[in-house]
Amino acid sequence: MANLPTHIGYIVDGNRRWAKAHGKTAREGHEAGRVVLRDVLLDTIAAGVPYVSAYVFSTENWKRSTAEVNWLMTLIIRVLREDLHYFIEQNIRVRILGSRERLSARVLTAIEDAERQTAHLTGGQALVCLNYGGHQEVVDAVRQIVAEGIPEDQIDQQVIAGHLYTPDVPACDIVVRTSGERRLSNFMLWRSAYSELMFLDKHWPDMTKQDVHAILEEYNNRARRFGG
Repeated sequence: MANLPTHIGYIVDGNRRWAKAHGKTAREGHEAGRVVLRDVLLDTIAAGVPYVSAYVFSTENWKRSTAEVNWLMTLIIRVLREDLHYFIEQNIRVRILGSRERLSARVLTAIEDAERQTAHLTGGQALVCLNYGGHQEVVDAVRQIVAEGIPEDQIDQQVIAGHLYTPDVPACDIVVRTSGERRLSNFMLWRSAYSELMFLDKHWPDMTKQDVHAILEEYNNRARRFGG
């Protein structure tokens, strides 16, 4: 394919609606979504996209019930522990984007272990957006700039971009959201200024390798414009 994106961002949406439609519990829906998360990340990088991010838990998701939040955190730990060998086998680096505040010691340890074990891998980067919010990312960047004492007249877009979470990660070329919703929901606000947007009517657990290739084909056929 002639025109592959460098970075695809997935807004993971529809696990609970998928479960309801299939007569399953919300837990079963999230578990199905976990398996698909692993597969879609791997399939996207295997197709030639070097960076792929997935919005799995937002700063707003803490509003959900304690039971659901706890289950989601358990699944995230499983992704970082049980599924990690799939990424290592494919030479893929795993990184976590988001605030570390409010995360339990178990989650933080799983994050640290996964990032340490894959830090040297060079076959692509899988970016898990956990406790992530686009607004909070910019706030944290500004706080870091202030803490470093950077003079006001030296602050420009490059300085702010350099203080984002994982500042070496490029902007999203395309953001894909499942489950029929058509909004960004605070995902990658800085990195999506000129992203292509694609909204799929299927729920996240229904995503397949064929969908990944369809996304890439759609992107290949678009003519991107950057305001010029």
